[in-house]
Amino acid sequence: MGAMPEHLAFITGRLAKPRLERIAETLPRDRYTWTILDAGVKVAALMTEEIIRRRVAVPAGVSRIILPGRCRADTAALAAFFGVPVERGPDEIVDLPAHLGLAGRALDLSRHDLRIFSEIVDAPRLTPDQILVRAQDLARRGADVIDLGGLPDTPFPHLEETVRLLKGAGLAVSVDSFSRDELARGAGAGADYLLSLNEDTLDLAFETDAVPVLVPVRPDDLASLERAIARMERAGRPFLADPILEPIHFGFSASLVRYHEIRRRHPGIAMMMGTGNLTELTEADSVGVTALLLGICSELAIGNVLIVQVSNHTRRTVEEHDAARRVMYAAKADGALPKGYGRQLLGLHDKRPYVQTPEEIAALAAEVRDPNYRVAVAEDGVHVYNRAIHRVGTDAMAFFPALDVAQDGAHAFYLGGELTKAELAWRLGKRYVQDEPLDWGCAVDAVAEDTTRFKEAGHTRGGKAAPAETE
Repeated sequence: MGAMPEHLAFITGRLAKPRLERIAETLPRDRYTWTILDAGVKVAALMTEEIIRRRVAVPAGVSRIILPGRCRADTAALAAFFGVPVERGPDEIVDLPAHLGLAGRALDLSRHDLRIFSEIVDAPRLTPDQILVRAQDLARRGADVIDLGGLPDTPFPHLEETVRLLKGAGLAVSVDSFSRDELARGAGAGADYLLSLNEDTLDLAFETDAVPVLVPVRPDDLASLERAIARMERAGRPFLADPILEPIHFGFSASLVRYHEIRRRHPGIAMMMGTGNLTELTEADSVGVTALLLGICSELAIGNVLIVQVSNHTRRTVEEHDAARRVMYAAKADGALPKGYGRQLLGLHDKRPYVQTPEEIAALAAEVRDPNYRVAVAEDGVHVYNRAIHRVGTDAMAFFPALDVAQDGAHAFYLGGELTKAELAWRLGKRYVQDEPLDWGCAVDAVAEDTTRFKEAGHTRGGKAAPAETE
């Protein structure tokens, strides 16, 4: 006999109930039975913990209660009240199957196996305290090792002081320099890694406990890297090997072959890839470039990357590498493609941008009995509606004559902002949710949100915000 289906209880409001029923009907019956419980409110997002306690009776046999994602209620308190586990579901009903794990995998991005070295390229020109502030910010963003970059013909008299300051703050430190003297000084002050040594400068690796990163004498001289690796292996000392990633049109493809060849010849050694020659020197959105490079690192078990942020278009490179390493780790652990692991690597477009059809929006609009404007986006454009009108268009400013807000500055300002955001979402193919920021993935810091409190009222009409009529 197979396991009995799990009995789920979905708590919702009147407007969302038909859509929820259609999605629930698609759930596999061998895994789930379900009951939809109407909390007696029009909009599910406005349910409170007290309303749910008073108006909802949970039938016997329910194993799990799922609340709408935007419901501001204390799930732990409700679980104690009903004696059944309570969880907050997805913000959008269309995402319910994925929330239940029907996409084939659970979403766990808590783990990774890649160490990020983040270089401060102008360290000699900064004071130790300035370097510490920047280093702590990089660590907050996801850097594991702070790399102090030396500059040609630029003295770094405060190198030792800086290394000791960063180490005292609990940070791992590497020193990156063409100067043997600077490398030796950094190692003497307690640096954890030295970037980079080749077979001509390798003696330094035997004079310190810092772990060296080995590079070829020239990028195309793989034999020199082989000799350096062999010497370190004979001595039984730790090291990282970096065949050097070169820019596009200046040896990029050949350099990838060298990474593959070193891994083929040395299956167990630790390796590094410096991704800056692609992210910095390719004027393309860096998150996609980073995802591709970290996919290569995942395939070749390259466990260390050196990143830099000099260009403005790479200003989020630490966050992008951090997000990509988690996605690649999870996909590799699952033996899967890096698809279906969240939206962190999707900046411009969304996989499922439209959560409602034009027909569903029209049905909601027909139910509205108040003057508050609702804004939604579907495949046919931007929808704005209240009890009096329902307009569809693709130009935010073109809605103005129909909205009767010429004498209401706060209302007009609010609608202008929301409609412009909605137009942008429609043009790019992104999800739009009224009163919520667009989701730019790891390109923007996520806004911390208290899921037990309602947002402040906005200016949709008479100072009262119209709630989003989703689940």
